[in-house]
Amino acid sequence: MEYRRLGKNGPKVPVIGLGTWTLGGGMGRVDEKTAVDTIHAAIENGITLIDTAEAYLESENIIGKAIGGGYRNRCFLATKVSGDFSRKGIRSAVERSLSALKTDWVDLYQLHRWKPEYPIEESMETLRELQKEGKTRFIGVSNFNAQQMSQALKALDIAYFDSNQLCYNMYDREIEAEEIPFCREHGIGILSHSTLAKGLLAGKYTESTAFGADDERSEFYRFKKENLKGYVKTAEKLQAVAADKSLNLIQLSLAWALRKAEVSCSLVGAKKPEHILTYLGALDASISKEELKLIDDILTEAPKVKREK
Repeated sequence: MEYRRLGKNGPKVPVIGLGTWTLGGGMGRVDEKTAVDTIHAAIENGITLIDTAEAYLESENIIGKAIGGGYRNRCFLATKVSGDFSRKGIRSAVERSLSALKTDWVDLYQLHRWKPEYPIEESMETLRELQKEGKTRFIGVSNFNAQQMSQALKALDIAYFDSNQLCYNMYDREIEAEEIPFCREHGIGILSHSTLAKGLLAGKYTESTAFGADDERSEFYRFKKENLKGYVKTAEKLQAVAADKSLNLIQLSLAWALRKAEVSCSLVGAKKPEHILTYLGALDASISKEELKLIDDILTEAPKVKREK
């Protein structure tokens, strides 16, 4: 496993992490035993950063069942407060998360997204209090743009936070303009999420693929038939680039995200242990300038549809 530092003051973390929205049931139900086995497979293969949130349905409860028996001390556990960002709300949320996760502390505690209805000064101060109390080792934010990160840094003279979790994949590159440069300048580590664009960069769908009612993608515009058809065609061309490098599209997509030094860790979901072994194939992959140009040319043919939040 390759490691990078999570921001200027953070620990070294694996460059591939397990995002658990999928295991929690957000993209269709996953059998609990399979979910636990998947988490074990990730940790045993060096994918030791496990990311969740209070809003990730059954995810925290499943992780709590998975990290007993010595697994807790082998993983870097990250979660987020998703609802009430007041001091009282954050403190209540962290206690619920710790109870579900069956642990006394997490390694990284994050604000799930920007919420202007809650004063950022109070929210950031509360995170620092939890850090001082040992409830979390490091603090971070998620889905904050550059202006919002600036406000969070200035809140009550808090000098830094360790990370920002941002959407980043071949189809969603908006953060290249401002957020990546801001994080580089201020020493904030990026945890990139949606690396496979909810599966559009997995290379396994056809234009007729249907998603169940319990899968969020059944309501997403990107996955409607005409758009899906365009994404499938693009994926086929990207897969050809991957094949020339003896990779599959999943591995190419991971290597593409990790080409940016500012990305400390790229998060990927999984529904079964076999997926974990696929991800490991991206670790030694590199992408040349010529290959990046070819990928960019292919991406111009993709549907111009913004992702759902």
